Amino acid sequence: MLMIHTMRWFGPSDPVSLRDIRQAGASEVVTALHEIANGAVWPCETIRARKAMIEAAGLGWTVVESLPVPDAIKTRGAGWEEMIDHYRASLANLAACGIRTVTYNFMPVLDWTRTDLAWAMPDGALALRFELEAAAVFDMHVLRRPGAERDYPPDLLTSAERRFHAMDAIERDRLQRTVIAGLPGSEETFTLDQFRAALAQYEGIDAEALRANHIAFLEAVCPMADELGIRLVVHPDDPPFALFGLPRVVSTEDDVAALFDRVPNPSNGLCFCAGSFGARADNDLPGMIQRLGSRIGFLHLRSVQREGDGVFHEAAHLEGDAEMVELVSRIHALQRREGRSIPMRPDHGHQMLDDLAKTTLPGYSLLGRMRGLAELRGVERGIAHRAAPEHSPG
Repeated sequence: MLMIHTMRWFGPSDPVSLRDIRQAGASEVVTALHEIANGAVWPCETIRARKAMIEAAGLGWTVVESLPVPDAIKTRGAGWEEMIDHYRASLANLAACGIRTVTYNFMPVLDWTRTDLAWAMPDGALALRFELEAAAVFDMHVLRRPGAERDYPPDLLTSAERRFHAMDAIERDRLQRTVIAGLPGSEETFTLDQFRAALAQYEGIDAEALRANHIAFLEAVCPMADELGIRLVVHPDDPPFALFGLPRVVSTEDDVAALFDRVPNPSNGLCFCAGSFGARADNDLPGMIQRLGSRIGFLHLRSVQREGDGVFHEAAHLEGDAEMVELVSRIHALQRREGRSIPMRPDHGHQMLDDLAKTTLPGYSLLGRMRGLAELRGVERGIAHRAAPEHSPG
């Protein structure tokens, strides 16, 4: 039993076409109605039209990535009840169109975050990279967040100040845009003043309060999702630690296990992102597949190379710290045990070859992801072949 091979597609404006994705070897896309404002209801007719477009290209669409959770829900502030009603309505419309897996995240303000979108690899390809020092430069000297100095050790404060003063205006602007201008799939894009205002919504909301709000959201939507046959899969924090004074509460195995304990509904599931969880050395990725497997409804297979001191970069899919062959082996065993195929996608490919001369979405150029998908499919086929009964010992 093989995984369902997908690629992320950002809609008709994506420079990677549906034809490209089909030729790369995927059978489905995962996508969203990115043109609809956060918190608005996704209409049935719009979902059906997008699904028809995808199917006309010979592909399927059964996984949404993502149906955004507005900040009004994450803060449980003004408009919370209305946003919950809108979310339920969107779930009902998705179910009516045959879509049964819905990805979301509970990261405050920022979605996934990097500090360098074009870090040169030894082979000349470009990768995404995160440096805590660069994040501190932005936080302390560009954003100038009050109290930011309390979140960094003294040596990092010193090196960040030195680095900021060595940067020219172009470098400072590039760092600002990289952090807050919005990466592919992000829920928002901000100016500096808008970002400060967004942070202000979370004043007084610590990790405990954010967890409580996450649980309240799930308790409000999971009973309906159960009835609809929808699995809500939460994407982990990326990176999996607090940033810019904002708490992160889906960063470790303990975080996720506690969430399932508090909200045991069948619809409460996990998008297992090997890269996000793998940015922390204390996350045991193969063990998480084993222990959380029944809750996993979607897989992001990518690998990061941890460099130490809050630095990591996106490695090639079979390199880095993810132990990808072992992960695919655990996934294969999970699927055989539960009798189901789990959708997966190769996440965040390098910009390489002809794509180096093109304008691409950071992390989502075609050729790097096609390389990753090909490598992952090869690993999976090899594992499946060895696990077949005719190859069993005796």
